[in-house]
Amino acid sequence: MSLILRTATRFLLPLLLLFSLFLLLRGHNSPGGGFVGGLVAAAAFALYALAFDVATARQLLRIDPRRLIAAGLLVALGSGMAAWLARKPFMTGQWSSITLPGVGLVPLGTPLLFDLGVYLVVAGVMLTIILSLAEE
Repeated sequence: MSLILRTATRFLLPLLLLFSLFLLLRGHNSPGGGFVGGLVAAAAFALYALAFDVATARQLLRIDPRRLIAAGLLVALGSGMAAWLARKPFMTGQWSSITLPGVGLVPLGTPLLFDLGVYLVVAGVMLTIILSLAEE
């Protein structure tokens, strides 16, 4: 493989993952969110698999993509169950807030948890497909 591609990938991978997290956190109130963020995260690891090889990309990932799918489904289900446990209709948004030093009051809600679940599912599905095809 190309030395230029390998070197560029080492710099691009953290930037792409950071950008995917930005899309995830921005998206529950604006365009973006878990779906687009998951696609960008999967694309980052696909680029790494192209630059190096699939085995190295799997080692860097450290988790089987199918486990990401399962975790994402559980997180998304948990976000809906929070409302149900509060005796509200399933998937009704529940909100809370925490105070972070230097930041102030930060609102947290179940829509962010649902987006996190979507992020994990999309990243897991795309990585399963991409890495399986790349191994063949």
